[in-house]
Amino acid sequence: MLSRPVVLIGPMGVGKTTIGKKLAKRLEVPFVDTDVLVTKAHGEIPEIFENQGEAIFRTYEEQALKDALLAKQVVATGGGAVLSGENQRALEAATVIYLSTNGLHMRARLSNGNRPLLKNGMTDWKEIYESRKPLYERLATFEIDTSAAGLGKIIDTICEKLETL
Repeated sequence: MLSRPVVLIGPMGVGKTTIGKKLAKRLEVPFVDTDVLVTKAHGEIPEIFENQGEAIFRTYEEQALKDALLAKQVVATGGGAVLSGENQRALEAATVIYLSTNGLHMRARLSNGNRPLLKNGMTDWKEIYESRKPLYERLATFEIDTSAAGLGKIIDTICEKLETL
């Protein structure tokens, strides 16, 4: 059983939701995605960005993370959740796993999404990832490189690391 929430951070498209669902199933705990919580409470994320702005979205995201951290569960965050000082402080109460990538498979993963911050596609993705990488690294309890490993191996590695904490 988890002693605290497990939170997945990393760039958009890295697989936080997919990995989070599988990890929660393996650990036999609930799974929650902060983007889903925001969407349920406030509407679709692209519309929030367009009609209310990124700052309002980030406020909604802060509340979603705060709510998600109330239970011992696996939590997938949006790629920019780490930008908020409030979220950074809140993550101190969790085991934080940074899902990193070399970016080689990201074009295919991002091609079918409606992501408001990627107006210029991979150029924007690379720029955003590089700017956020130091935050991901600083906030992480540990890092898992998702670049070459299959989903099963990633889950196995996370579980092995969680056992050592």
